[in-house]
Amino acid sequence: MRIDIVSAVPQLLESPLSESIVKRARERGVIEIVLHDLRHYGIGNYHQIDDEPFGGGAGMVLKPEPLFALFQELTFEREYDERIFMTPDGERFSQSMANELSLKNNVIILCGHYKGVDERVRERWITREISIGDYVLTGGELPACVLVDAIVRLIPGALHDAESALMDSFQNGLLEGPVYTRPAEFEGMNVPEVLLSGDHKKIDAWRYEEALRRTNERRPDLL
Repeated sequence: MRIDIVSAVPQLLESPLSESIVKRARERGVIEIVLHDLRHYGIGNYHQIDDEPFGGGAGMVLKPEPLFALFQELTFEREYDERIFMTPDGERFSQSMANELSLKNNVIILCGHYKGVDERVRERWITREISIGDYVLTGGELPACVLVDAIVRLIPGALHDAESALMDSFQNGLLEGPVYTRPAEFEGMNVPEVLLSGDHKKIDAWRYEEALRRTNERRPDLL
């Protein structure tokens, strides 16, 4: 899978996408991530990429010319399954969406910045608009990192234990229940006996019941 990320400040993306699981997935060739600095396509000697909004008002808007040039270049080189814009008014990101996107071959992610992007960019080039929550950040770089991390860990070969991703919260519509590790007793607190029993049917049943209980307590809207 290849993910192209377009940003006015790609430096914000470099560290998060060069560590941990995403780093190992890139090294193994499981995922290719290419960062594009929008300023390389800016206009004039100062590589201008933004301007004031028509009609007045606060903030700056990313100009259409640099983005059209970049999208034209990328789409000439290859076909993209999705061209995603990270924006607060997009559809809410979910685990099922991450599952779907992890099956794609080529994806572009556009990081919004300043007040947003010229609407004509969205009309011409964007196939999907995604939000990670009902709040506003400085730009789309952090949401893009969230999107990439959620997608990459689902791709075969990214995790050492492929089953781990399938057991995560939300994969079956429930939150994950409590987990324990050694030692079995710590400061007077004991691991539930069922987890030490070796009876995998009972363990699976306990985990399911605990997932139901935790979901009912914390996110009843999921049930």
